[in-house]
Amino acid sequence: MHRLKLNKKLSLLVILSLFSVNSFAAVATKQSTAPAWEKDKSYSFTILHTNDHHGRFWQNDIGEYGLAAQKTVVDQIRKEVAEKGGKLLLLSGGDINTGVPESDVLQAKPDFIGMNEIGYDAMAVGNHEFDHPLAIIREQQKWAHFPFLSANTYFKNTDNRVFDAYKIFDLNGIKVAVFGLTTDDTIFLASPKNTDGVEFRKTLPEAEKVISQIKSNERPDMIIAVTHMGHYENGEHGSMAPGDVELARGLKAGELDMIVGGHSQNPVCMASPNKRITEYVPGTPCAPDQQNGTWIVQAHEWGKYVGRADFVFLNGKITLKNYQLIPINLKKEVDNGNNTKRLEYYTSEIEQDKKLLETLKPYQEQGKQQLLIKSGELTGRLEGDRNVVRYQQSNMGQLLLSAFIEKTNADIGIMSGGMIRDSLIEGDITYRDILKVEPFGNSVVYFELTGNELIDYLKVALGKKQGSGGYTHLKNISLTKTGDTISDIKINNEPIDLQKSYRIATLDFLAAGGDGYPIVNNSPTYVDTGYRDADAVKQYFEAHSPINAADYQPSNFILEK
Repeated sequence: MHRLKLNKKLSLLVILSLFSVNSFAAVATKQSTAPAWEKDKSYSFTILHTNDHHGRFWQNDIGEYGLAAQKTVVDQIRKEVAEKGGKLLLLSGGDINTGVPESDVLQAKPDFIGMNEIGYDAMAVGNHEFDHPLAIIREQQKWAHFPFLSANTYFKNTDNRVFDAYKIFDLNGIKVAVFGLTTDDTIFLASPKNTDGVEFRKTLPEAEKVISQIKSNERPDMIIAVTHMGHYENGEHGSMAPGDVELARGLKAGELDMIVGGHSQNPVCMASPNKRITEYVPGTPCAPDQQNGTWIVQAHEWGKYVGRADFVFLNGKITLKNYQLIPINLKKEVDNGNNTKRLEYYTSEIEQDKKLLETLKPYQEQGKQQLLIKSGELTGRLEGDRNVVRYQQSNMGQLLLSAFIEKTNADIGIMSGGMIRDSLIEGDITYRDILKVEPFGNSVVYFELTGNELIDYLKVALGKKQGSGGYTHLKNISLTKTGDTISDIKINNEPIDLQKSYRIATLDFLAAGGDGYPIVNNSPTYVDTGYRDADAVKQYFEAHSPINAADYQPSNFILEK
C-alpha cells in the first residue's frame, strides 16, 4: 500500500516535471523567435556576393581577378562596415569547379582554401559541382568552412536532401535566413555517372516549401535565396530551366527579400524594368533587378566583380541604400595613337593580399610542368567564346570534332556548344590551353545508327535553341532545316542512305542524355574509347601541327529556310 502511494507520488512528480520542462521549452521557443532588434533603431548590414568562380583562384595572365585581390577588397569593406557598427555576409552563387587546369587537377582545393581565408559564409550548389561524383563533393565540403546549400537536391525517391537547405545568420540582431537552390537542369548538364541516385526537384515549389519552414521555425527578419539558376531578362529562359526572375514572380509578393544568383554568368545591371544592360562597363553604376518585391543580383563570373549591397533595417522594413559591382583589377585596351595599344585598369589597381598569395602559390605551381608541355602550334584563332559557340557553328567546334572523328574512325561528329569553354589563340598550344577548352574530362565515344535512325536523332539535336548549352555542332553533315523538318541530308557530301549504318563520334555526356540529347549509351553498338576529350585534342595537335584555324572555318552546311 505504501509502495503504491509512493509510486503514485513519483508518477505525479514525473508528470509535473515533464509539464514544467515542456512549459519551459515552449517559453524558450517563444522567446527565441521574438525580434532581437529595437523599435525605432536603424541597423546597417552589407551583403557581398560572387558567382561562377570556375577555378579562378589565381589571377589571369594580365593580372585580372584572383582570390588574393578579392580578399583585399572584402577585408576593406569588412573593416569599413564594422567601424560603422554593421555586419557583413559573403555569399557565392556556386559553380566553384571546372575551368582552369591548375584548379581542375586539384579538384578545386585551392579555391576552397582561398574562399575560407576570404571569409565566405555560404554558397549555392551549382551544376558544375556535379562535374565530380558525390564522394569528391563531400571532400570539398570538408575543405570548405562554410555550408553548401541546396533545398531542391534530394536523394532519389526519398525526402532526404543531399545538402543543407538553409542557414541562419545573426547580423547584429537582424536574423537573416539564407537558403539554396540548384537549377533543375543539372540532371541534363552533369554527367549521369555523377548524379546517379540524386534528383533535382522543381525550384519554385521547393522554394515555397523551405520559405514556409523557415518562417515557421525561425521567424527571420530577412530571407535570401542563394541560387544557381540563371538570370534571364524578363523571364525569357527559352529551353533552359526557369531562373531567378520567374522564381521571384512565382512567389507571393514579400515572401523573398533577395536572390543572390549565378549560372547565366552575366552582370545583372538593369537599364530599365525587365531590360538588362547588355554591354556593362566595369566601374559604372549598376542597378540590380527587382521583381515582385525581390532584389535580384549576379556578379558576372570568375570573380571579375564583388557585388556589394548595403541595406538598412528599421522597424521590420528593409531598404537597399546602395548597390555596386566592384571590378577586381579588370583591364581595358587603350589606343596609344600610333597603331599600338596598352592595357589600363577600368578603376584603380587592387593590391593582392600577400599572405593569401603565398598560400595559393604552391597550388598554382603544382603540376605546371606537365600542363605547360607544348602540344602543337596554331596559326590564327580558334573561336570558343560562349557568345559564338552557343549560337553558331565555329572553327573550334570543327577542330574538336575532327579530333574525335579521327580517334574513332567515325563518319560524322556531333557535340554541343556548352562543351566548348574557351578559345585558342595563335602561337604554341600547351596541354593547359587545351584543358581550358575541354575541362570536363568527358570520354570520346561512338555509336552506330542507320540513316533512318540518324534522321530521328538529328531532329532532337537540332531542336536545341540558340543560346543554350545544347546548341548542336556538326561535322561531315550538311542539311536543310525548315522549322522542325530536316531534308537534303548529306554525309561526307553523299546523300544519306536510309538503310546504311553510320558511325557517330561524340562525348559520353551527350550519349547518356546530357543537354537533352537522345540516350544512346545503352545501344549494342556503343563504345567508350576511354580517351579523355582533351587528350584526343592534344594528340590531334601533335599529329597535325602546325594547324591553321582558317582550314576549319565552317561552311554554310546547315541551310535554314
